[in-house]
Amino acid sequence: MNYRFNLSLRLMANQEDNLFKNVISHAKEYGFIFQNSEIYDGLSAVYDYGQNGAELKNNIKEYWWKFMTMLHKNIVGIDTAIFMHPTVWKASGHVDAFNDPMIDNKDSKKRYRADELVEDAVVKLEEKIEKEVEKAAKRFENPPTGRAGFNREMFVSTNPRVVEYQKKIDEANGRLKGAMNASDMAAMKQLIIDLDIADPVSGTKNWTDVRQFSLMFSTEMGSIAEDANKIYLRPETAQGIFVNFLNVQKTGRMKIPFGIAQIGKAFRNEIVARQFIFRMREFEQMEMQFFVKPGEEMKWYEYWKDKRMKWHWALGLGQENYRFHDHLNLAHYANAAADIQFNFPMGFKELEGIHSRTDFDLKSHEKFSGKKLQYFDPELAKEELAKLDPKADMENLSRELKATLATKKLSYIPYVVETSVGLDRMFLSILASSYKEEKLEDGSDRVVLQIPTPLAPIKVAILPLMKKDGLPEKAMEIMNELKFDLRCFYEEKDAIGKRYRRQDAIGTPYCITIDHQTLEDNTVTVRERDTMKQERVNVSALRSKLVDVCSINNLLRML
Repeated sequence: MNYRFNLSLRLMANQEDNLFKNVISHAKEYGFIFQNSEIYDGLSAVYDYGQNGAELKNNIKEYWWKFMTMLHKNIVGIDTAIFMHPTVWKASGHVDAFNDPMIDNKDSKKRYRADELVEDAVVKLEEKIEKEVEKAAKRFENPPTGRAGFNREMFVSTNPRVVEYQKKIDEANGRLKGAMNASDMAAMKQLIIDLDIADPVSGTKNWTDVRQFSLMFSTEMGSIAEDANKIYLRPETAQGIFVNFLNVQKTGRMKIPFGIAQIGKAFRNEIVARQFIFRMREFEQMEMQFFVKPGEEMKWYEYWKDKRMKWHWALGLGQENYRFHDHLNLAHYANAAADIQFNFPMGFKELEGIHSRTDFDLKSHEKFSGKKLQYFDPELAKEELAKLDPKADMENLSRELKATLATKKLSYIPYVVETSVGLDRMFLSILASSYKEEKLEDGSDRVVLQIPTPLAPIKVAILPLMKKDGLPEKAMEIMNELKFDLRCFYEEKDAIGKRYRRQDAIGTPYCITIDHQTLEDNTVTVRERDTMKQERVNVSALRSKLVDVCSINNLLRML
């Protein structure tokens, strides 16, 4: 039984590995992603986005940006610089604490994050529990008369094997949290030994000691090396928002609660930069910091967890492919944190993080800069004034009332709830889940990217059936009409079937074919990507048929 189960797991792993390889190959072949500096044999974990990749990436940005800044009246967007004053990173804790525990296997020479090795071992124990639960549940699918149905809660709390697995999980999580909080690298290695963790590549347990590894990229700013100042490439975009908190609040006359959104590049010298664009050293973040009244952060934390999950669901990639994962080991700034995980080809991995950051960042910047970063709350002032004199007017206060109000605590450092999604991981989630290899009714094969229509790089392909008889001229006439609202692609080379297949492969949702009938009755054939169904549509109706369904707004209306 164990042999069959292990064989099944290996076959599933091979299938997922093959899928991932096919996605990576497809991304390069069709202009989505290229290896950076490829003619020089590439730069590890750095990638360039090709012509179709750039369009898909920009469409994802637009979907996020509009959701944040257009659907919420109290969220605005900014764009801050990559370089910042070096003290920013001292205040944020990155200089002293932005490290990962690193370990090497002496036989394979592969390097790993020690905490991720432990987390993967815990996941395997959890999978063993689920396997026991599934086996037990099957025995109760058709229970005999008088026999009670399956009770999962009772089973997991009483089955000796499951109880033992859960005990190991709880112990591992507790020891991992303690080692991480204390930066105890010896304890981390001992946990790896006690969990009997083997290197996935060599299969051996011949590990080096665990040591800390700084993730910050540094450089120098200045014209003369001796006078140059050490600065950092930002490891996150959030700090640019925090140091501009009062600038935005005052110039935008923002009232708590309000948010500041930003899309931008970040840089991390990752220990293990693998799995294509999932983990890179240069990447892009879409972050929003939501400033709230202290004491209300958990309410908004739950609010944004719900909002962000629904944003992902609206893409139609399957709700079963998303799940929440609560953090056991909280960052130094957080009092609550959860990931939205997506089912990538390599399993469920972090796609987006929602964090309650407390007042750590603003309070720390206030301390290091010597500048007040507090919010004067007019609502608190009104409440206090009503207690002192219910008839008083905030606009015409007496000197005595002003003096009394000045003694009250009407300003505070806001708490922050953060949503942070990796743009490159969003790209990979869409690309991987959209990639389909299909066997058609006529026995032929096709590869299609079923990218959500509003995000597709090219919305419409304009295809004259032949390169003569006035068909190209009519096709260009149609393209010139549609190109102001839709990104169009014109092609007249090869048989129409081959052109359809090329458009399927880059995810173009609609193909418009111009044939001789078009010249007679002004109708064209519109082919839909996913169903391959075709219909005749009058040229005059094309805009009304296609523009709305291809618009980002079509997704936003679902939220």
